[in-house]
Amino acid sequence: MKSIFDKVSNDCSKLVIKRYSTSFYFSSSLLSKTIRQDIFNIYGFVRLADEIVDTFHEYPKKELLEDFEKELWRSVDNKISLNPILNSFQHTVNKYSIPKDLINSFLDSMKMDLEKKEYNSVEEYIKYIYGSADVVGLMCLKVFVKGSESSFAELSPFAISLGSAFQKVNFLRDLKDDSNVLNRVYFPNVDMNNFNEKSKKEIILEIEKDFENAVKGIVKLPKNSKFAVYIAYRYYNKLLKKLKRTSSENIVKKRIRIHNLQKFIVIARSYVKYQLNLIQWI
Repeated sequence: MKSIFDKVSNDCSKLVIKRYSTSFYFSSSLLSKTIRQDIFNIYGFVRLADEIVDTFHEYPKKELLEDFEKELWRSVDNKISLNPILNSFQHTVNKYSIPKDLINSFLDSMKMDLEKKEYNSVEEYIKYIYGSADVVGLMCLKVFVKGSESSFAELSPFAISLGSAFQKVNFLRDLKDDSNVLNRVYFPNVDMNNFNEKSKKEIILEIEKDFENAVKGIVKLPKNSKFAVYIAYRYYNKLLKKLKRTSSENIVKKRIRIHNLQKFIVIARSYVKYQLNLIQWI
């Protein structure tokens, strides 16, 4: 029976998020059970595509991504794939009518990662972030609002701001590895040989502006997702503050992390604020 295969597919997507991101797995586990699996399914798809372009260096990455994309669209049309990750993802896509242009924008950014190493203009930078992060937030938003077009339209600008903030924090945190391992520099007009406090401050101000707008949307999210998204926001905001305290010299030398004890404190404090309905004052 296909129901057994669908269960196996869902379990695979859940395992992907659990193995690749303990922080995201934890925050996703705080989502309502009615939508949790669908977020796992989205993450599994995104993670698999990202792995192709970021880690499969000894394999034909371009060919793998092309095959992955072809099988994706076949699965959406046929409502089945023998690839368990794509099988679970197509279910979510069809269930919530996730727009194909969001998926295409994501795949376009993955293709950019295959060849593009530097983003010399703000336009290129914005386009990449939209495809690699903003649309993922929009796909999740489709699930949060259970396909409601009006709610999706109202909350989309905030979801885009949150996705952009998360991605820019990742870029800043991973500056060393992106540059030295993947030979990529995402921030436009940033000289890795002369990354200084001025450059760092400009990037952080940009991220803080994104977060400021994103918070306005978090308070409007449905109950099924508000607390989980709030936790993710708090974690990334904590990471940003740590990056802000770290010298530009050290940022290019090591990857900045939030230790488990700090994560626990963030979660505990967030829970109290959420229960006291103080999110609007963060």
